[in-house]
Amino acid sequence: MIVTASTRTRSAAPASRRSRHPGAIGLVLAGAVSVHSGSAVAASLFPRAGVGAVVAMRLTVGAILLLAICRPAVRGRSGADWALVAAFGAALAGMNTVFYAAIERIPLGTAVTLEVLGPLTLSVIAARRASAWLWAALALAGVALLGGGGFDRLDPVGVALALVAGAFWASYIVLSSRTGSRFPKADGLALAMGVAAVLTLPLGAVGAGPALREPAVLGMGVAVALLSSVLPYNFELVALRTLPTSTFAVLMSLGPALAACAGLVILGQVMTWTDVLATTLVIAASAGAVRTGYRRRFG
Repeated sequence: MIVTASTRTRSAAPASRRSRHPGAIGLVLAGAVSVHSGSAVAASLFPRAGVGAVVAMRLTVGAILLLAICRPAVRGRSGADWALVAAFGAALAGMNTVFYAAIERIPLGTAVTLEVLGPLTLSVIAARRASAWLWAALALAGVALLGGGGFDRLDPVGVALALVAGAFWASYIVLSSRTGSRFPKADGLALAMGVAAVLTLPLGAVGAGPALREPAVLGMGVAVALLSSVLPYNFELVALRTLPTSTFAVLMSLGPALAACAGLVILGQVMTWTDVLATTLVIAASAGAVRTGYRRRFG
């Protein structure tokens, strides 16, 4: 579920060269599968450690590994730079915490379908074209279908949390773009991950209690961090050197479908045909919106 600041680091190769790398598409899809598989593994760990502890483990392990890989320079930064990193880290912490709280209550595919409305809304607003509102209408039709006339079959708290996670995701994208313009490579992301880890670790440690002393729990926490943060980051970093960012954005729109597959395979969550149709509508709307308005920057 992470769109990283590494979108700023890809090479300036001509579009004719960037469009001839199917391997890059495979890396992006592999990263997306990894993210949603990590979320499914995290959901399976909630009964043993709690949402707060799983979030803290994911962000802490991810921060340690990313900081070790990036080794960001911290000297010579202005107060505005650090304020931006702090805001970025807070958005990252909020996004993960609220999203994990959502998938504790509703199926993973449903949660991601609702969450993607945040970036979709951002794309529609940025496009400033009448056609973009058609994609918004298509997405709303999908959500209405998913709700089945009032979301009676879904936990309303889980639905609300997924929508809030979408708002955090939209703010994450904006802050990621601004951070990427101030920090080289993925240094800003690594520092923000550190901030997010500091924010979530105390509450996670208190909530988990003795579970954090169990090797199996810690091992699964490391697996969640690798699947959800470290592997996708590296896949995207390599892919975005050759893949057009517009193509990358459309591929990320497949998130709800991939999340549903992860929920089915790992958690045994079966979607109805109505759910499948609703998810398809949201995917189509998201892909259409990013194709319409992606080129406008959010800085």
